[in-house]
Amino acid sequence: MSRRRYVARGVPGGYRIWDNRGGRWWGDHYELCPDDLLAALNRGADYAQITALLKRYRAQRR
Repeated sequence: MSRRRYVARGVPGGYRIWDNRGGRWWGDHYELCPDDLLAALNRGADYAQITALLKRYRAQRR
C-alpha cells in the first residue's frame, strides 16, 4: 500500500489536513475529523465532489 498524500493531524481544538507531498497544511481547521474528505482527496475525486464536502464541513462550523 502506498503512502497517503493527505492525512488528518490533531491540533489544539480539532484537526487539520497535512499534505505529505507539499509539506504544508491544506484547507481549514476542522473540529471533527473529516474522514470522507480525506478519502476523496486521497483517491483523486473530482473537483465538484471535493467542493461539496468542503462546503458541508464549513457549514458544520457555523
